[in-house]
Amino acid sequence: QVRLVESGGGLVQPGGSLRLSCAASVSIFSLNSMAWYRQAPGKQRELVAGISRVGTTRFADSVKGRFTISRDNAKRTVYLQMNTLRPEDTAVYYCNTDPPRVEFWGQGTQVTVSS
Repeated sequence: QVRLVESGGGLVQPGGSLRLSCAASVSIFSLNSMAWYRQAPGKQRELVAGISRVGTTRFADSVKGRFTISRDNAKRTVYLQMNTLRPEDTAVYYCNTDPPRVEFWGQGTQVTVSS
């Protein structure tokens, strides 16, 4: 059974940074591409950033140039480095495969950007 646990969220001021981590219970390498998603109140969940098994990345237009995604297969962990955060980045952030699988959704980690 695959379990993905997100961490690293919190309250940060506009312009600040956070690094999210997603720890997998099994080898994520076997899960192919991985991604970070987010869901803001009243909005649909959206893909923020994705990374393939070989490290190819893609980003939502709204975060390009501010966020980076990386993976450490030995540690079974996927990271999301978020810089120059904006209030509109406030959301619950989740990791999952890309495309996502329903059975892999975890609790997510809350990111709040506010002064």
